[in-house]
Amino acid sequence: MSPASHVRQILGALRPSAAPAVRPSERMVLGTRRRFIHQLATATGVGLALPWLPSMPVRCEETGRRRRAGEAQPPLRFACIYFSNGVEPEHWWARIDGGQMELGAGLEPLREHRNRISFIKGLFNEQAARHPSPHMGRMANLLSGGWVSRDQSVIRVAASMDQVMAQHFADSTEIPSLVVGIEPTELRLEDGLSMIYGSCISWSSATRPATKEIYPARVYDMIFPSAADRQRDRSILDSAAADLQTLRATLGSHDRRKLDEYAESIRSIERRLDRAAAEQALEGWKPPADVVPFARPPEQLPQDVPEHMRLMLDLIVLAFQLNKTRVATCMLNNDLSQMNFGFLEGVRGSLHLDLTHNGRDPELEAMYLKTNQYHCQQLAYVLDRMASIEESDGTLLDRTMVLFASNLFDGDRHQADEMPMLLAGGEAAGLRHGRVVDVQHEPPEQRRACSLYLSLMHCMGLDVPRFGDADHPLEALG
Repeated sequence: MSPASHVRQILGALRPSAAPAVRPSERMVLGTRRRFIHQLATATGVGLALPWLPSMPVRCEETGRRRRAGEAQPPLRFACIYFSNGVEPEHWWARIDGGQMELGAGLEPLREHRNRISFIKGLFNEQAARHPSPHMGRMANLLSGGWVSRDQSVIRVAASMDQVMAQHFADSTEIPSLVVGIEPTELRLEDGLSMIYGSCISWSSATRPATKEIYPARVYDMIFPSAADRQRDRSILDSAAADLQTLRATLGSHDRRKLDEYAESIRSIERRLDRAAAEQALEGWKPPADVVPFARPPEQLPQDVPEHMRLMLDLIVLAFQLNKTRVATCMLNNDLSQMNFGFLEGVRGSLHLDLTHNGRDPELEAMYLKTNQYHCQQLAYVLDRMASIEESDGTLLDRTMVLFASNLFDGDRHQADEMPMLLAGGEAAGLRHGRVVDVQHEPPEQRRACSLYLSLMHCMGLDVPRFGDADHPLEALG
């Protein structure tokens, strides 16, 4: 196996298990965090992170000083849920009527969440709208606003905002980000360009998409690995580091620089391993101890689309709840998706060719509308789940910003001069909802999606002066 393959394997495995429940009486006996962790590790054979216990001493990770009671708070998180092929424009609208948000038929599943969402109209990515490829040039740049290279021999777009966040929090969480989806990454050509562009919205760099995981069992193992897995990962890393040192002596200066970059990625993984093994003695907020995860999903890829989607969304919620990561993206479908929606009553055919490009046939348009509603049902499900999980003086939803978006508006026309977007949650970060943010008639510089991304990164605590084609936050967001 190549060193790169080793690292890809390792990236999915460096996550210690969640702490089991501890009775209040046990907390009183154990007294301190360090002693608690030591005794728990002795009993279980595994070093585990300690849940947030307000009655026990907590020290600041940055300074080591003892925190005052009530000072530790759950972290903020960000999730993007993507659906492909746009919307049925006639039914995708929102307006404020009598102080209440009214929704079009495409958004009907979100009616009970009207006060938890903001309907954003008019944002776009200029580089996508200008691109001659109606699909490949308008999806990979959803979260970056970058230009998709037209050179078949080069994969290049831009780092996405979720991965900028992931890099910022890489030393604070066990999983830098969860990147999941339902359909596999495709390698064929479309419009003369790689379908990698149509399969990935998360990009670690301009030339490297973040690895998208579509198997729920593997995502589960990222969140709950075994001690044996972690020991194996350390052994692989030690071996790889030794091999790289030997190889370096044989290389020229240019290749040595490239190898050093690769070696630094391995050292980053080692630091995460060491952090996981250090019992995390200096902590702020920790997740509750009584979270009981659902059973590990089967190894096989689910063949039932609704089950597959719900599993992936449940895993994102679980990873957030356990503070395993603060950033996640989920692609409900790829661009040019051939996902068959026959599981919906009265719907037949695949999402892209049969339903999106419907020729304005009323029967097919009605089916296409149902796919829009189904995607919205998935968002409603996530919001319900997050709102039901209490954290500190609020809920998981209060501390999670959820962006729900597609890269095209009218999918039948490949319309990219605006994108359907909803923003939910994150009230602890200052977001206000139950409103319509309409910028469609503003000048282009006030309609950049990257301005929204800049706003969200600022909410997450990133000091980023500009991102993509935006040098200021979205003013209309407030």
